[in-house]
Amino acid sequence: MATAFTKPAPVAGPAQGVLVILAGFLPILAIVALTPAVPNMVGHFAGLAGATTLVPLGVTAPGLMIALFSPVMGWLADRYGRRVLLIWATFIYGFVGVAPYFLESLAAIFATRLALGLCEAAILTITNTLIADYYPEAGRRNWLMAQAAFGPIFGVTVLIGSGQLAAFDWHLPFLIYAVALPIAGAMAIWLFEPAHARISSTASSETFPTRHIAVCGGVTLFGASLYYVYIVQIGLAFEGIGLHAADKVGMLVGLANIGVFLGGLAFKPLSIRLGVAGQIAAFLGFMGAGMLGIGFAADIATMTGFAMIEQFGAGILIPALVLWAMQGVAPQHRGRAMGIWSACFFLGQFTSPLAVSLVRLSGAGIGGAFAWLGGLAVICAGVAVLRAR
Repeated sequence: MATAFTKPAPVAGPAQGVLVILAGFLPILAIVALTPAVPNMVGHFAGLAGATTLVPLGVTAPGLMIALFSPVMGWLADRYGRRVLLIWATFIYGFVGVAPYFLESLAAIFATRLALGLCEAAILTITNTLIADYYPEAGRRNWLMAQAAFGPIFGVTVLIGSGQLAAFDWHLPFLIYAVALPIAGAMAIWLFEPAHARISSTASSETFPTRHIAVCGGVTLFGASLYYVYIVQIGLAFEGIGLHAADKVGMLVGLANIGVFLGGLAFKPLSIRLGVAGQIAAFLGFMGAGMLGIGFAADIATMTGFAMIEQFGAGILIPALVLWAMQGVAPQHRGRAMGIWSACFFLGQFTSPLAVSLVRLSGAGIGGAFAWLGGLAVICAGVAVLRAR
């Protein structure tokens, strides 16, 4: 029974939501901040054997660490709490992210990238968990919509700034990671530990929702594999229709990214009107239609238009899958649930190129790969529609 001396439980508001969303953008920096610096880094380390492979691997290494260690971070968050782990992960992220600015050894830089990935595994898992901990379903929709809509704007801004820095020195883009340090300080002030998160999972009478997370994880892996087809291969698709100027390709890809922003804004009304199966049908349908169009496009304008359609679906995909993963999961199991979700999504970075290579073994070009995989997405969207009905 509450007494006059009982301290009321804190209630999350805009400050907590903004901090969690800002922290959720930090994993985007892992690749985006370094993309423009890769050519200069390869040139700088050209005298080392395997530099052309190791430098790109160093850029993507954090994604591998997220795929491997997110479930572990989720277990730690459930067992020992969210707040302290998130603050320390963000604080260390700032230091190991900036460290390559002072390094000249490719091996040392690679090691810091692996450490950065460990921090990102904790950050991504716990930020998604806190959205579920702090807010009821309506609030979750709002913050997931904001995350999906403004993530692309953040990414493009960082990409432009990083490109300007990389033009002077390939070391300079690493300084962008220092933004994590004031975020960690703000977390220490405004974030609080959800009361129910202190309940040990071993003391809970509710079992872990294995079937729900397995199904959600499988759909997430499939969706993420399609999601990364566009991100990794769209430049090759433009080359396939005769556009070889990197600056023009970048401009057109940036234009198509407007679709992600619009898809993020569309997520909230769609998630209110449609159930889980309907939302899956929506993002698979738009992504599949866009990929089919990219595969058959014969001119730049057509390909750009279908790329925007594909990106509209991509803008719906992440918040829809995160919201689904949160549903029906008891508070004391949310960390592990979101850790498994994060692992499945980032595993898609590695299965996506394999899927494209598998299609191309049949003799199809890059356009054919987009068309075949887009057709598969449309078929799966149809199955989801039937399931929704």
